[in-house]
Amino acid sequence: MRFFCFSLLLLLTFSCSNTKTNRVQLIDFIPKNTSVVLKTSNFESLKSSINNSDLLQKFSKTKTYTAFENRLESISLLKPKGDLLVCFCNTIKDSLEFTVITKYHKQLVKTDSLTNYTEETLTYKNRKITKSTFNKCILYSTVIDSMFIASSSKTIIDAVFDNDRIPNTELEKIYNTTSNDRTLSALIKADNPVLQSFFLEDTLTLKAFTNYLALDIDVSQNETYINGITKANDSTESLINIFKNTIAQENQTQNITPSNADGFLSFTFRNFENLKTNLQTYKKQDSIGNTTELFNNIVEIGVIYQDDDRAIILNSIDVIATEDALISEQNTIDTFRELDIYSFSTPELFSNTFSPLVTFNKATKYCILDNYFVFADNLELLQSIITNYQNKTTLNEKDFFIQAKEQLVDASSLMFVANPSTLKQVISKNFNEALNINLDSYNISALQFIYDNNFAHVNGIIRKGKARAEENAVSEELNIKLDNDILNNPQFVKNHITGEKEIVVQDIKNNLYLISNKGKILWKKQLQGAVLGNIEQIDIYKNGRLQLAFATPNHVYVIDRNGKDVSPFPMKFNDKITQPLAVFDYDKNKNYRLLVTQGKHVLMYNDEAKVVKGFTFKAADNTIITTPKHFRIGSKDYIIIKTSDKLYILDRTGKTRVTPKTGYAYSNEPVFEYNNTFTTTGVNGHLISIDIKGNVASRNLNLSEKHAITTSTKTLVAQSENKLTIKNKTIELDYGNYTEPGFFYLNDKIYISITDTQTHKAYLFDSQAKLLPNFPVYGNSPIQLDNINKDRNLEFVTKGESNSLLLYQLN
Repeated sequence: MRFFCFSLLLLLTFSCSNTKTNRVQLIDFIPKNTSVVLKTSNFESLKSSINNSDLLQKFSKTKTYTAFENRLESISLLKPKGDLLVCFCNTIKDSLEFTVITKYHKQLVKTDSLTNYTEETLTYKNRKITKSTFNKCILYSTVIDSMFIASSSKTIIDAVFDNDRIPNTELEKIYNTTSNDRTLSALIKADNPVLQSFFLEDTLTLKAFTNYLALDIDVSQNETYINGITKANDSTESLINIFKNTIAQENQTQNITPSNADGFLSFTFRNFENLKTNLQTYKKQDSIGNTTELFNNIVEIGVIYQDDDRAIILNSIDVIATEDALISEQNTIDTFRELDIYSFSTPELFSNTFSPLVTFNKATKYCILDNYFVFADNLELLQSIITNYQNKTTLNEKDFFIQAKEQLVDASSLMFVANPSTLKQVISKNFNEALNINLDSYNISALQFIYDNNFAHVNGIIRKGKARAEENAVSEELNIKLDNDILNNPQFVKNHITGEKEIVVQDIKNNLYLISNKGKILWKKQLQGAVLGNIEQIDIYKNGRLQLAFATPNHVYVIDRNGKDVSPFPMKFNDKITQPLAVFDYDKNKNYRLLVTQGKHVLMYNDEAKVVKGFTFKAADNTIITTPKHFRIGSKDYIIIKTSDKLYILDRTGKTRVTPKTGYAYSNEPVFEYNNTFTTTGVNGHLISIDIKGNVASRNLNLSEKHAITTSTKTLVAQSENKLTIKNKTIELDYGNYTEPGFFYLNDKIYISITDTQTHKAYLFDSQAKLLPNFPVYGNSPIQLDNINKDRNLEFVTKGESNSLLLYQLN
């Protein structure tokens, strides 16, 4: 439930009134007087993403959150399969009511196991309404035209039956601009009871600024991105329309803002006369007054915030002309770092001209820094701006601002940037309570408006910063919490769209998660059983799009990037599948073979889930104890099937290709290709190698009965008790409970990992058996190492607490 509370804290709201005569869309059922519409295409992913957001979790103990949590608790019973809308509106009694709209299906509401749930059916006027009570929270619901509508207000549900409202084409256009691949979309009306302002100045309320916003919001653990549009229908009533017929210029106020400032506001224009005309219309003035010629060559006005002080920045494209406009104002009152500071005789000029964007009316001093004309009242603030500009310690030089700018555009009509204290002030404007929260780690937040043809684009970012990591440091990037405890080991899979890596993992309720490398849970899918072994990726359509392929005890799944089953999968098996799915692509041409192991038997399928008739191997003499393997040595293919006392070395058709000349009692370790041999171990810890002629060699590695090996074609790694051997070098670790070693070859280097689950320590070694700096780190499972994004640093994922994943970065 808490995701709704958090969503509302994040600027999410809008409104409209409509239904159509022929109601076929969710928006056709939005109640009248709605002031908030929240839309999600993946309800479970939304809840998980919001619960993992560091920013939104900070509000969990506020009174506002608690009130919404209690109000919305019953929505937790819903299991929607598609889009879901949550609408908020104020009633005549001035109470905030909510309505939920989604497509109806039989499993939408599950209440069988609930002890604190009651239900009754109300029938009257040919209407059937269900009244549900869950933990004293009452919800009224009905189904109309395959749509499920539920509300905290019976009056709203009664009104839904009326089908005489005029279609709202404007709403439909706005609704269709929202995206389905973001955490949440929001349609926000300015006149709403939740969101009042997103600026520092009291004069810049949302109601004064625009009529509505339509936003897509992406929420991850450390970042929140906002993209969308805003529009005001009446050009004379809303401040956003003062940018009509102006052309946005590059924002440069950050180039002169000290890095320790509280933030800044910047607005740009190509021609001051157009802006002046719009301001006069907005303020219903015949003229703005005597502006002199000072603004004729200005393309940007900036306001720098520092505590209660302000500085006004004029960005000039003709410094000489702007200096000439100030010729009568060149009375030097101080000199600092060889720069003259002058008095200014009309300190109220900027507020008179640019209010309500600028309210500062005490600009009594100014100085000139290249093309920037800086006005202020506080001499120390002017000196600070001069110092930081000369020392190149302005906001534009800071890593956190540079990183944030990657999500913004260079030229915007209006741009607001806030440090942590300013962010808290802005958020507090939307609460009726004092906020006891710490936002110090959110060292940059920004909001942009780029005016277009009768509307403006919106970009926003709230980002948790991090200090520059020292070389060789290991930094924890993400701590991702799942709904339940983790069942298996997390692994990376490739995003075929970006080329980057994402995380896939399963919880103890058999939910499979796909998680972005930013910590956003992209989807959660309920499976029939636990995943066996690793998940493979295949390109079943041969078009570059990758799917996940794996087995559970009674199913073989192929799932696409959006979490949907690929037909004709999943395959269902009555007999138990006993080994992880093996995927072979003999000639690297994407003609996949899927091998399913059931006890002694191996079944081979193609990617259409049909049995491959040419594969003749049916059963081993004993139970198969490892996943079948495929190797190509020279020009020949070898399929390896292993039991406790026999190694079957087959060709593609399943016929014996090599017969080992000596039998052996084998361990449960996999078979590897090592030095052109098929290599595994025996129960006695010996290394067993079989060449392509069937010759068997045994070497005593002094391994205990409980041991593990992994290899590349040239490098052998073995672990036995507290000893780890890499090539010919052996390391003695502390006694513990160690996972099997991991082998990674990245950037022309070999890395070996191992984790002690008893002391919760994850180790990483190089090929010379040398422990990497700053290891071990906290971890509770084998790690998977890779370069998951486009930087040069490697990352690895491991289990943290019982229900969390940890993502680390090697710097």
